[in-house]
Amino acid sequence: MKNNKRKIKYSDLQKIILETVAVAGVLSAALIAPNAIGAMARLGMIPKRRQTEYTRSSASMLVKKGLLFYDGSRYRLTPKGEHTLQRWQLADFALQKPKKWDKKWRVIIFDIPEKMKKVRNHVTFLFRRIGFVRLQDSVWVYPYNCEDIVTLLKTDLKVGKYMLQLLVDEIENDKHLREEFDLL
Repeated sequence: MKNNKRKIKYSDLQKIILETVAVAGVLSAALIAPNAIGAMARLGMIPKRRQTEYTRSSASMLVKKGLLFYDGSRYRLTPKGEHTLQRWQLADFALQKPKKWDKKWRVIIFDIPEKMKKVRNHVTFLFRRIGFVRLQDSVWVYPYNCEDIVTLLKTDLKVGKYMLQLLVDEIENDKHLREEFDLL
């Protein structure tokens, strides 16, 4: 019988620690390991024998990276930690597909300046990961409502003035898009 639980990676553990501290606001050092381990168990991750030690080590790494602040007894999320957590959560964002397609295309157009190349690359990465299809360099299409993710990107990455969302009834020669999204 195959075990479906996944093993813990440090990146997963660090994200869980940041999320735990973010939810709690401030979290004592004594509570960080039990809370993180409980979150891992709820997500179906396999706790390791020395998980408390790994958790404390990961929390220390997050302090060294400037993502958490530790005052000797409690952890707090730094602004850099909040920003990193938002980016990780955006990367994990999944859009819900409705049972029936409304026959409208969501076309996202952006023109993010060269001085913001990292942000532009991150937007492109997120669009690919979510399942958008690229029509041209900075023109992407998706068949379902994606307003939430576009709004998050505009506000969190501060690209609102560089990004435009269109709701389109028809795209010329869209057969390849319908095939790509399994809408035939």
